[in-house]
Amino acid sequence: MQGLVKFIKNIVVLPVIWLFLITLSIVLYVLSHLPRVFSGRYYHFLSRFWCKIFVRALDVDLKLVHKNTRPLAKQYILIANHPSALEDFAIPALFDIYPLAKAGVRDWIVLGRISDYAGTIYVERESASSRHAAVQSLLEAVKAGKNIVIFPEGGCKGSRIYEKFHTGAFDISLQTGIPVLPVFLHYIDQKAFEWQGQSLVLKLWQIFKSNNNRVNYYVHDAISPETFTDKESFAKHAHAKYLEWQKEYLDKL
Repeated sequence: MQGLVKFIKNIVVLPVIWLFLITLSIVLYVLSHLPRVFSGRYYHFLSRFWCKIFVRALDVDLKLVHKNTRPLAKQYILIANHPSALEDFAIPALFDIYPLAKAGVRDWIVLGRISDYAGTIYVERESASSRHAAVQSLLEAVKAGKNIVIFPEGGCKGSRIYEKFHTGAFDISLQTGIPVLPVFLHYIDQKAFEWQGQSLVLKLWQIFKSNNNRVNYYVHDAISPETFTDKESFAKHAHAKYLEWQKEYLDKL
């Protein structure tokens, strides 16, 4: 029965979603050629809506699971593990954030143009000057009242939590007093979703073809910077939390 439902969805529903996605992509692409002064919250909102439609078009069952016991802060610095390519679209679909992305994302056809105009901050990870400039841009965004997202593993490191977290997000939190909001990304079909160097198109195709499309994004309580005196101890604390959640969400599979 489940297979029949998926077949009907693929034949009837998904083509309509893809047609709408293509139309919206054209609109956003055209708007992105306007002078930067015409970008703003409206385009940011449209780009987030585009991300929601794109996730639907990939036939992903994306769920936001609240594990937090306290209300979400009005402003936060979102951090997350980075096992897949999907989170580049799924996190903006669920959260009102401005992301940090590798410089290569800007070169993605259509997608790069849209993300750039929507306010994405880019970094060349191998360049110290680029990393410094990115941190300054993120700091300015937070001071302007924006939410940002940073992957503290420093890139797509696979389904397992990387051996350490970089300190950039925690440094910004300490400087601004804005709490860190940890979100654990959980892909049931880890093999299909994990990004291991494939091209973006191939990885998205593998995600689309997955037999288990359930994705859980677990939101935990925000971590206040007030209890930390330095970025290193802050990062180690957050990393330890992610190792605990890895045991809870991944090791039980």
